[in-house]
Amino acid sequence: MKTVFRENSIAKYSLLQSSPKGNHLIEMTICNGEEFQKRKVDFLIPHRKDYYMFVLVRKGSSVHWIDTSRYTLKENTFYISSPWQVQVKERTNPLEGIILTFSEEFLNMDESNTLQGLPVIKNSFNAHEFLLQPSDFLFIEDILQKMWAEYQAKNEWRHVMLLSYLRILSIYVSRLYTEQFSINSGTKERMLLQRFRHLINEHYSDLHQVSDYAEQLSITAGYLNEMVKRQSGKRAIEHIHERIVLEAKRKLLHTEFSAKEIAYELGFEDAAYFNRFFKRLTEQTPAAFRLATREMYN
Repeated sequence: MKTVFRENSIAKYSLLQSSPKGNHLIEMTICNGEEFQKRKVDFLIPHRKDYYMFVLVRKGSSVHWIDTSRYTLKENTFYISSPWQVQVKERTNPLEGIILTFSEEFLNMDESNTLQGLPVIKNSFNAHEFLLQPSDFLFIEDILQKMWAEYQAKNEWRHVMLLSYLRILSIYVSRLYTEQFSINSGTKERMLLQRFRHLINEHYSDLHQVSDYAEQLSITAGYLNEMVKRQSGKRAIEHIHERIVLEAKRKLLHTEFSAKEIAYELGFEDAAYFNRFFKRLTEQTPAAFRLATREMYN
């Protein structure tokens, strides 16, 4: 079976489009095996979900891709997906667990703006899979079950309650996020790194220089590079280049855009320079990467 590569931009689905119940704010599903297999699934179609997804897996072995990484679901594991990640479903097997999906519109109902600033929502490290200790699994499962009860009851102030539970869940998972995907530090330098990575996610296609981001952060390029290197072990320019390469890989794998078109979309005026840039960072030309990666699907 071969992957269907779309000739135009990667398809994007809203929560309203994906929801069998027509929800546009939040939806929950309890999966107990066979029922999950009855859901309509488009296999091997690259797409983005224009909403957030949290999945607690008790049992499962489905196979899917996030960007250019292949995942097989693991028991007693927590998964997240963010709106900008490209997803491909390769194989669906019975799943036991809880799925929570919610839109940006639902997040915006949080007047405290707590949720929008949490690591698990910002997902600056493009994380997907969280390893859980037994106590982590029990805590997350308990919160999700409370959310499910509230979701089903449809009582007064329902969304307020669901937002409150989502804050607790997201804060807890954000602690795991910090432990598993970033350096555990609450210093100003650490916050600067997070702000820097967030800016890169927003501007990777139009800002390519460290000085551009330093200006956005109202600091000097030298200070930014020093703090980023101290906190992450990598120079600031490496973070910028890694994000550009990630997006290039997404487009090479999941679309039929030419290398020249991808170069233009990523802010490169010279396609030849983009080819040299990509090969220097990946040791492959864009064409070679596309060919080698697509072979893994077949």
